[in-house]
Amino acid sequence: MRRTGPISLLASASLALASCEARLHPVPDARVTAAAGPETCVLPERIALPEMEEVRPDEVVADRTILFHMLAVTWMPQTCKTRGDGAGDLACGSTNRFGWTLHGLWPNADGRPYPRYCRPATQVPEATIRANLCRTPSASLVQHEWAAHGTCGWDTPEAYFADAARLYDGLNRPDPTTLAPGARGPTAGQLRDAFVATNPGLPRDALYIAVASGNRLREVRICHDLELKAARCPVGGLGTPDDVVLTVEPVGER
Repeated sequence: MRRTGPISLLASASLALASCEARLHPVPDARVTAAAGPETCVLPERIALPEMEEVRPDEVVADRTILFHMLAVTWMPQTCKTRGDGAGDLACGSTNRFGWTLHGLWPNADGRPYPRYCRPATQVPEATIRANLCRTPSASLVQHEWAAHGTCGWDTPEAYFADAARLYDGLNRPDPTTLAPGARGPTAGQLRDAFVATNPGLPRDALYIAVASGNRLREVRICHDLELKAARCPVGGLGTPDDVVLTVEPVGER
């Protein structure tokens, strides 16, 4: 359990809130600082708290030894195309535009079943949801990530999202739409190389690439050790092989 004392917890929460301070109000030209395309993130005046999940007993996996973590970074245009306007509270079916977004930070074991729902989750406070919505543009997903993954390694949602935000904000996220000439998409290898080139010290074998049908870029997952430092993925392979050509959904087109 990653425990955070009162002083460090307050500092972590303050940092997380400060990082989104400029994005807390619905200012029409507020913009996300990220890599891909004309990205925008405008928050509403009020955030409706999501419903608490009903977790079935067979979904609880609390007895697995955690060996590493994965930071899951989603290519949101593909998610919006695949799932439609209900995929994210702010990302799909709105004037907001996102490229890469933060899916979550996942404790992992040596294979299935993965640690999940390790203890009953609390409601994530509105302030904490608001502070993270320009990274993870769905209040329901913020609540889900805390319930399904955060409870397996952190004492509070604030501590969990502070760690996830630190890793995500510190990751340079290359624009996959610019990595190959013409209409041809980049290969998975080119995308891995771009992440390595823009993130000094990031091991190439820390990058797992997930695709949807038709080799459509869906997600990049970066393996981290128990100290949350990027490290070689110890199990499970690296997903899509280097020579596979990816189809990349453009930002702002669905």
